[in-house]
Amino acid sequence: MDNGMDNMLDMYLFETNSLLEQLDELLIEAEKAGDFTVDDVNEIFRIMHTVKGSSAMMEFNSLMQIAHHIEDLFFFIRENGLDSLESSHKSTLFDLMFRSTDLLRAEVSKIQNNEPLSDNVDNLTEEINSFLKKISKDNKDAPAEAKKTEKPAVKESGKPVAASPVTAVDLDEVRMDLAECPDDNSPYFLRIFFDEGCGMENLRAFMLISSLKESGLEFNFYPSDVETNSQSSSSIIEKGFYLALDSRETADAAISQINNMNNLRSYELIQNVRAKSAVEEKTAETAAAPVNRESTAPASTPAANTSHQMPSKQNLISVNLAKLDNLVAIVGEIVITESMVTSSPEIQNLKNLDSFLKATRQLRKLTDDLQDIVMSLRMVPVSGVFQKMNRIVRDMKQKLKKDVRLTIVGENTEVDKSIVDSIGDPIMHIVRNSMDHGIEETAEERIRVGKNPQGEIILSASHTTNEVIISIRDDGRGVNPVGVLAKAKRNGILTKPESEYTQKEILALLLAPGFSTNETVTEFSGRGVGMDVVKKNVEAIGGTVTITSDLGKGMCTTLKIPLTMAIVDGMEISVGKSVFTIPIANIRQSFKVKNEEVIYDTEGNEIIRCMNQFYPIIRIHRLYNIETEITNIEDGILVWVESGDKSYCLFVDDLLGEQQVVVKPLPVYLNSFNIKDSGISGCTILGDGNISIILDVLNLYAAAHN
Repeated sequence: MDNGMDNMLDMYLFETNSLLEQLDELLIEAEKAGDFTVDDVNEIFRIMHTVKGSSAMMEFNSLMQIAHHIEDLFFFIRENGLDSLESSHKSTLFDLMFRSTDLLRAEVSKIQNNEPLSDNVDNLTEEINSFLKKISKDNKDAPAEAKKTEKPAVKESGKPVAASPVTAVDLDEVRMDLAECPDDNSPYFLRIFFDEGCGMENLRAFMLISSLKESGLEFNFYPSDVETNSQSSSSIIEKGFYLALDSRETADAAISQINNMNNLRSYELIQNVRAKSAVEEKTAETAAAPVNRESTAPASTPAANTSHQMPSKQNLISVNLAKLDNLVAIVGEIVITESMVTSSPEIQNLKNLDSFLKATRQLRKLTDDLQDIVMSLRMVPVSGVFQKMNRIVRDMKQKLKKDVRLTIVGENTEVDKSIVDSIGDPIMHIVRNSMDHGIEETAEERIRVGKNPQGEIILSASHTTNEVIISIRDDGRGVNPVGVLAKAKRNGILTKPESEYTQKEILALLLAPGFSTNETVTEFSGRGVGMDVVKKNVEAIGGTVTITSDLGKGMCTTLKIPLTMAIVDGMEISVGKSVFTIPIANIRQSFKVKNEEVIYDTEGNEIIRCMNQFYPIIRIHRLYNIETEITNIEDGILVWVESGDKSYCLFVDDLLGEQQVVVKPLPVYLNSFNIKDSGISGCTILGDGNISIILDVLNLYAAAHN
C-alpha cells in the first residue's frame, strides 16, 4: 500500500472509530432515557451515512452493508416519526443497534490488524430488514386516517411536511425527492458537491464537464447553464451539481475520474427508480462515497441537519502521534542545548555579560513556553476512556440482572495520549470487578442493609501538581479481610504470620498474581487473572495502584498516574562522581541521621525509624559498586522514597537540586542486560552535557533485595 493509501486508511480508521464511539455514547444515553429524540435519530442517520460512504470508498463491503441497512432503518423512523415505534419496538431497536455497533467495531478492528473482513453479514442485515418490515407492517395496520397517503408530501424545498407512513418499498423514491433530482429519465444520477467556500462553482462544474467529455463519456448535466450563468453557483452550493448517466458502466467511469479531481467535497450515486430502464436493477444499492472526512450527507439529510456540523470540524485536525513524538523529542533537545549554552564555563568567564544574561533569560522563557505548548498537544481528556465504561456497565447489567448506575466525575481531566491508551484496560477490569462481585446480587440484599436498591459505581478523575488521580468506587459489599487472608493462605502467597498483616497489606494481596476472591469462574472474573495485570500495566507507565475498602459499604481502587512520561520533575543526587535523578513524585522527605538512630534487622540490614514506622536503608554506592568517600551514615543524606507498596530510604552523598528533565530511553542493546531490573528507568542529559541516570524507585527496591 502506498503512502497515499496509508494516509487514507489512517483517516478512515480515525473517523470511523470516532463515529462509533459517538454512536455508543448516544445509544447509552438514549437507553437511559428510554427513548430516542428527533436529534438522536438524525445523528444516527448522519453517522451511518458517513460510515457507509467512506466504507464504500475504501471498498470495505461488510461495513458498508451494515451501515447502509441501518441508514435505511433510521430513514424510515425519521420520515414516519418516533410515534411510529411501539415500546416493544424500541427495546428491540436498542438491542439491534448495540449488536450492530459491536459488529462494526469488530470489522474495524480486523482492518487495524490486517485481518480479512467478514464475507457474510447477512444474518445481521436480514435481522435489520425483518425489523424494518415489522414496523412497516405495524404502520400499515394503523387507523385509516394515518395511512391515506403512502409517502410524505414534499415542498419545493424538498423537505417532508407530512409524517404519513412510508413503507420500505418507498425509501428510494422518497430519497430522490429529498435529493431534488432533476426531471430526467436517465437511470443514474451522480450528485456532486464542491469544497465549501472554494468559489466559482459554476466554472468548476464546467471544467468537470469538459474533462469527462474529453474522455468520451456522454451524459446530461444540471444546472445546464453553468458555462454562461454565474448565478447557477448558488444552486450548486445548495443542491449540488448533477450528472445524468445512461448506465452503471458510464457512472463507474465518471466516478473513477472524479476521484482524482481537486476541490470535491463529496459525491453520491443515486439510482433513478422512476426510470423505465432501472426497473430490472431495483435491488441495486445506493452507494455514497465522500472524498474526505469533512463530507456530510447532503443527498439524504436536509441541509438544516448538517450545516452546523462544518465549522467545528474545520477547527480540528488529526495528526499522527509519531509526528508529535518527534516534535517532543526535538523540543527536548532544544531545552537541553539551551541549558548547555547558558551554563557553559567558557561563557561564564567572559566580562560584560549583562546583555547576554538578559537574552538567555528570554530564551529560557520562550523554551519553557514552547515546551508547555508541545506537551499540551499530546494531552487528551480521559472522557474517551470513561465513556466506554458506560457500555461495559450496560451490558453487564443485562447479563447479571443487577440495577447499577455509573456516575462519571472529572471526565475532562487531561493526560498524555500514550497514557490514556494504556489505562483503558485497567479501568475496564476494575469496573467489571465492581459489577461482578462488588455490587450485591439482588436489590433485596441491598435494601436489607439499608442501601439504595440501585447500586452505584463512581468513576472520577482529578489533577494534582504532576499526576492524575483516577478512582473507581462502588457502594457494594466491600472486601472481607478474613476471606482474603484465608484465600491467600490457601494459595501460599503469605510471607509472614496472618496476625501481622495490616488492613493495607491485606488489600494489597488482591493485586498478587493468580489471586481472586471469586470461588467460581464466571464470564467476567474468577480466573485469578486481572488485578495483577492492572498493577503491572499501571506501574509500566510510572503509576501506582492502591485499594481501600469498608466491609459492607464498598471498595475504592485508586490509580495515581503521571501527567506525562516525556518530562519529569526530578531531584539530582550525587553518589561519588556519578549523578542520578529521582522523580520528585516518589520523594517524601530527605533528612540527615546519626549513627545511633540506625538499627539492624536479624540479617544485618540497616533500618531507620521515621514517623513511627521502620524503613530499610539502601546504599546506592553499594548497590552499583560506586567508589565514594562518603560511607559514614552521618556524612551523607537519607532520601525517603515511595512507589506503589514499597517505601524505603536511599543513602546518597548529596542533593544537587531540583530540575525538570527530559526522559531519554535507554539504548536498545542494553535490553539484553536486563538493566531496567536494576532500578534504572532511563536517562537524561544535564546542562553541562553529562548523562544522569533516572532511577526507578519500585524496581530499585527489588534489585537491592535480590
